[in-house]
Amino acid sequence: MAKPNYAFEKRQREQQKKQKKAEKAQRKAEGVASGEGAETAMDAGEPSGTAVSALPPATPAP
Repeated sequence: MAKPNYAFEKRQREQQKKQKKAEKAQRKAEGVASGEGAETAMDAGEPSGTAVSALPPATPAP
């Protein structure tokens, strides 16, 4: 039985991480260049006042 080549497996994982990081940086750069960015991330969530106003008023403990 052949023994596992851990160095090769580690190198493959590192290359995948590096490629994924490069793709993410490229997407981020494209988003900034096209005028997108933090605005789209904030718009994706709920409006700021919706969650708080939907809760009933707190009642004090007796």
